[in-house]
Amino acid sequence: MPDWVEGKLYFYADSPARRIMDLFSVKWSSMVLHALYHWSEGRARTGELQRSLQGISKKMLFQTLKELESRGLIARHVYDVVPPKVDYRLTPLGRTFAEPIETLYQWGLENQAALDEMDALHQGAAGEV
Repeated sequence: MPDWVEGKLYFYADSPARRIMDLFSVKWSSMVLHALYHWSEGRARTGELQRSLQGISKKMLFQTLKELESRGLIARHVYDVVPPKVDYRLTPLGRTFAEPIETLYQWGLENQAALDEMDALHQGAAGEV
């Protein structure tokens, strides 16, 4: 947790909150984890993921997959076949990380009106600048 110093809250660079938020610095991380969490048999091929994540480019998907793999949240499985076949799956750590993301997404489903209101406020504020 952050530290309290002289009655003020400090989030140091190595604090858990900052480290978790760093995982979200790649825009699509939570969506990839969400997709894999719900995917049939718990694994998906690259093309399947790209088709399911409207708006993600192939380059961004590969960067996101590489980042999540390097952090141990997903595993890449290469099949020994021609043509090559690769799929991605959540690791046990990735599964535990995806569970709170699911809670956030569920909040979004239950509070769509609030999200619409936030978007409208943001659009209005952006128009005033």
